[in-house]
Parts: sequence; structure tokens; C-alpha cells
Amino acid sequence: MSKPSCFTASIDIQLADKLKKDLLDQEFALSKPPYTIFSAKKKGISCTLYESGKLTVQGKERDAFIEFYLEPEILQEFRFSHPEAHLDLTARIGMDEAGKGDFFGPLCIAAIYADGDGIKEMRKLGVCDSKKLNDEKIVKIAKKLRSTFPYTLIRLFPQKYNELYAKFKNLNRLLAWAHTAALGDLSHKTGCKEAILDQFANPEMMQSFLKQKKLEVHLVQRVRGEEDLVVAAASILARAGFVEGMNMLSEEFGMELPKGASSQVIKAARTLAQTHGKEALSKAVKTHFKTMLEL
Repeated sequence: MSKPSCFTASIDIQLADKLKKDLLDQEFALSKPPYTIFSAKKKGISCTLYESGKLTVQGKERDAFIEFYLEPEILQEFRFSHPEAHLDLTARIGMDEAGKGDFFGPLCIAAIYADGDGIKEMRKLGVCDSKKLNDEKIVKIAKKLRSTFPYTLIRLFPQKYNELYAKFKNLNRLLAWAHTAALGDLSHKTGCKEAILDQFANPEMMQSFLKQKKLEVHLVQRVRGEEDLVVAAASILARAGFVEGMNMLSEEFGMELPKGASSQVIKAARTLAQTHGKEALSKAVKTHFKTMLEL
């Protein structure tokens, strides 16, 4: 996995004076751009500490500077130079969804299982929160994940999604039902009883659905769950499922269906209704969205 060109970390502002002194000793030239405590530069490396405590480092000599000075002296951890030492290698199922905020296209719920060796492999494949990747990269990584790891993907295209929403009358209840179904399927296939989910509602809702299905799994629900590598892998599978589903619908209706819920989306929905009839909308969009009122 290639490292990003700009390293970013948060540090305790009380360390600013030590950092500043050390950089001067290392012959950095200091300046003070707006919103910074200081910016330091020398050949091959630049380092900026912002008033928020955010620290950025970039340049050709960045890696050595971080490994041999910044990590031992300031950060006091080695997540950059030795990321594998900080991986949680507990075998587990990670879960996430995609498409719930998009007017067009399916709702996709993904669950993926990895053991310790698998988690190391996920890092090598470049797995991270899907929001940090473009769709082309997501689809590419997803193909590797699907060929390497046990997973379950539930893809609810609009026609089925709208039927289920009419039944549940609440998106979070629909999500809880779908996540429980995906978790139950993958837990049965792998025997894994440990799972982590990117939290989307009150945790009691998921627990209630697990109880109804008599699914005995230890489930952790975490806000910003994609920070967990296995959940991040699930986020990639879910997003790839959504992107591929959008492509299928675009091909079916003979027009490019835009993502999100923007004015461009409203325009495309009007065009689709004019071309294929209003009844076609139920096959392409999530009809409970307020966007429907603008058509």
C-alpha cells in the first residue's frame, strides 16, 4: 500500500515549543503563515503546525524525518513507519452500507470476514474508508476483495427498496433488517461470532433485530466505524455494489443516472419520467425522498 504524499497527524499544542526548537536545531527555516503556529522548511521536507494542533509533513525526505524524529520524539507511536504493528488482528466481520443518500440507484449492504492474515492482506490491497477513494479505485479493490474474502452483499434496487420501505416505514429499520440478514448469512458461512458495524442508528435497534432473528453474535457498533480496516473493506464492497448497480440502471434506461440528490439529479429524473413514463421512476429512484416533490 503506497503512503499518501502528505502525512497528517494531531499533536498536543504543548509540544509546539519543543518541536519548534528541535526543527531550528535541525536547520529548518521557520515562518508563520495565517492560522499556523509555524511552518518549517529545509531541502526535501516541509512541516507545518496549525493552530488546531494539526501537523502536516511532506517532501522527498519525509519518511526518514517521521520515522527517526517525529514518531519517537513527538508522536511517541509508530503508526506511519510500522502500521502493521497497530493492526487489530482479531478475526471479525465488518459491515457498512452505500446508496442510502442517493435518489437514484440501489441501497447496498455489505458484510465481509477476515482473520488475522486476511486483515494484513487488506492493508496490502490498499483498503481504507471508501470516502477517501474514487469510484474507479473502489471497483478495482472490490474485485480483489470479492475474490479473496468471504462476503455477503445485499443490493436492493429501487423497485424492491420501495416495497420494503413501504413495509418498514423507516430507513433505519430497513437498514437494521438488511444488516441483520447480511450478518446472519456471513456468520453462518464462516462461523464467526464477532462483528463490527458502522453505526447508523440507536444501537438498541440492531440488537432488537439480532434478538428477533436469534442471531448470537457479539456486535460492536461504532460511529466512524470505517476507521476499522474490516469495516472499511465492507464500505468498499458496498460502494462498488452501488456504483455497479448505477451502471446497470443507466444502461437499462439508456441515460446517465447521476449520483447524490442535487439539481442535476432532479433534471435527470424529469427526463427519465418524460422518456419512460412516471411509472418508471419506481424502478430507478427511492420514492420516499423529498426530491419526488420537486418532479
